[in-house]
Amino acid sequence: MAETVQQVLRERLDDTTVALVHGDRTWTWREHLGEASAQAAALLAIADPARPVHVGTLLGNTPDMLTAIAAAGLGGYVLCGINTTRRGDGLARDIRRADCQIVVTDAEHRPLLDGLDLTGVRVFDTSTPEWAELIASAGDLTPHREAAVMDTFMMIFTSGTSGDPKPVQVAHLTVLFSGRNLVDRFDITGDDVCYLSMPLFHSNAIVAGWSVAINSGAAMVPVSFSASRFLDDVRRYGVTYMNYVGKPLSYVLATPEQPDDRDNPLRVAFGNEATDRDIDEFSRRFGCTVFDGFGSTELAIIITREPGTPPGSIGRGLDGVAVYDSDTLTECEPAEFDENGALINADKAIGELVNTHGGGFFSGYYNDPDATNERMRGGMFWSGDLGYKDADGWIYLAGRTADWMRVDGENLAAAPIERILQRLPALNRVAVYAVPDDSVGDQAMAAMVLQDDADLSPDEFEQFLAAQSDLSPKAWPRWVRIDRDLPVTATNKILKRELKAQGVTAGGGVLWQRKGRTHFEEVAR
Repeated sequence: MAETVQQVLRERLDDTTVALVHGDRTWTWREHLGEASAQAAALLAIADPARPVHVGTLLGNTPDMLTAIAAAGLGGYVLCGINTTRRGDGLARDIRRADCQIVVTDAEHRPLLDGLDLTGVRVFDTSTPEWAELIASAGDLTPHREAAVMDTFMMIFTSGTSGDPKPVQVAHLTVLFSGRNLVDRFDITGDDVCYLSMPLFHSNAIVAGWSVAINSGAAMVPVSFSASRFLDDVRRYGVTYMNYVGKPLSYVLATPEQPDDRDNPLRVAFGNEATDRDIDEFSRRFGCTVFDGFGSTELAIIITREPGTPPGSIGRGLDGVAVYDSDTLTECEPAEFDENGALINADKAIGELVNTHGGGFFSGYYNDPDATNERMRGGMFWSGDLGYKDADGWIYLAGRTADWMRVDGENLAAAPIERILQRLPALNRVAVYAVPDDSVGDQAMAAMVLQDDADLSPDEFEQFLAAQSDLSPKAWPRWVRIDRDLPVTATNKILKRELKAQGVTAGGGVLWQRKGRTHFEEVAR
């Protein structure tokens, strides 16, 4: 069995089944990988072998991006996925930080590079005659190297929800292992069609989308995610498998339901960070099975849902996944709940998710030993994610380490409050975060987006909260912002640091304040 991406792609060089469909055009694997081989040969011919052979891609979810990914695999060099939502100095910093000597972009994204200091970086636009001539002049491909299993295939930047993005070195083995596991789990074959709508510069799209296709021979449909276009795409292309990360299921569920929604070929949706309600509703509405797990870009913490996973839990971790106190470096106590299901020992049960066996598939951040060492304290991988584990081993997320709140002497975590708020039928998505308070340290604030056809009054919200027996009185939000949307990363993760920076404001919506213990009123702020 092939052990590197390079070997897997070589096995498909003469495959005449469909590899790629985009609009009205179709490529076989032979055609697709032929174009990728030519691109790899052309870029290696102009690359400086004395420097790291790192090729950055500033591209959307297009055939150009898929060709660039395959070219790196066949050519044995490192692809650096550049986040297309980055701008200005941050974008230039990412390109320099990854040591890109070449950046491949297109007409849509080329203007983002104007005026940036990219000394020593050659930029190519795939829409230009210069690019066409470069590819046309390529000779036969002589790879930069014969890849080994732990060689870096791709550098993928973290999402940046809690700080500047960091480039994670993703090995050939990591990509293949993830894809093969999903192929076996969901019986994916060459007859399937994979819907690649998550950003292809991010780990979810590579390990849970692209890798599934190259391991199975399934066709790929690259698109930019659109909730309104989703079902039309699934039907048009015969999509049977999709991957997701963040909140795309909730975006789709916000569109009006139609009687024939289940009339579609979609069989499996796999991803992470969907709520229990969204998983159930998406499965019901579109007649497919949704499997939701948990994994970081570093792929050192892997948690999977199993049959019988309790509501609110994200499942059980692979061997070595535990919850540790970052101060004492000891395992936290099992979570205890009262008769209403409320966590009663948060101070002792909530800690950081760790891999006690080490870094797992984590190969470190590129050229950043300090950040790598911070993640690998005491020989364990520290994820930066808060969680708690019950006596039966079920794990519950509590947010990021920055999501702790100290409200009137009590430690609260954001994720359990968010899970309770998600029970509100009118709610589509929500973020809970701390805002400073001179009297009690922090107050909880909830930023909410309602379903498209929903209304919610302060009195109705108060009645809902009062009916949640597992919600601590101190966990009631002091401030509620109801807006049309929330700031998100390119991977649909809510940017809480941006919400925190905005403070107690209505954004573009309305703002409620809790006055007294339970009463909410709309205020101007």
